[in-house]
Amino acid sequence: MQLDREQLMSVAALALLLMVCVLALDLSFRARSDAATELAERREAVSRLEAKSRTKAPGSGPVAAPAAAFLDAPTQGLAGAQLQAYLAQVVGAQQAGLVSSGLDAAKREDPPDTIRLQATVDVGLQALQAMLYQLESGTPYVVVEALTMQPAGAASGRPPEDPLLRTTFTLRAFWRRGTP
Repeated sequence: MQLDREQLMSVAALALLLMVCVLALDLSFRARSDAATELAERREAVSRLEAKSRTKAPGSGPVAAPAAAFLDAPTQGLAGAQLQAYLAQVVGAQQAGLVSSGLDAAKREDPPDTIRLQATVDVGLQALQAMLYQLESGTPYVVVEALTMQPAGAASGRPPEDPLLRTTFTLRAFWRRGTP
């Protein structure tokens, strides 16, 4: 019994199809095995991290903020005055003009140790960047919650890349009741 050419091609195609199916199954099993191995390694790493976090050395817990981070005054009004003085110092260091400043009303969700201040400053754009950095990275800790800017009018002699801006800040700082 001899196979004709057509039957031979069909058997070869069937064998090729069978081989492709076996290779696809092999690749699938290998990928699944690799994924299971990687998952086991990650679970082991997570369990090591959990064990390490549970056995922390004493004193390595959360670090309290330094005393300089808070406004230290016996009353909330004096703490507000300290925040205004600090802002005036930062503004003066940048040769900006403090137009006005005043305590802002506390919001309902604010804790009782929060001091709010609203201030308006005439400042150049480059000095504004330095002032914002100093406010948010120095001590006492001050958060700039809102900031609005508008041109301060025609400023003669100022370069166009550093225009004079009238900037209104809403600042928030934290107060720690000090001794009188």
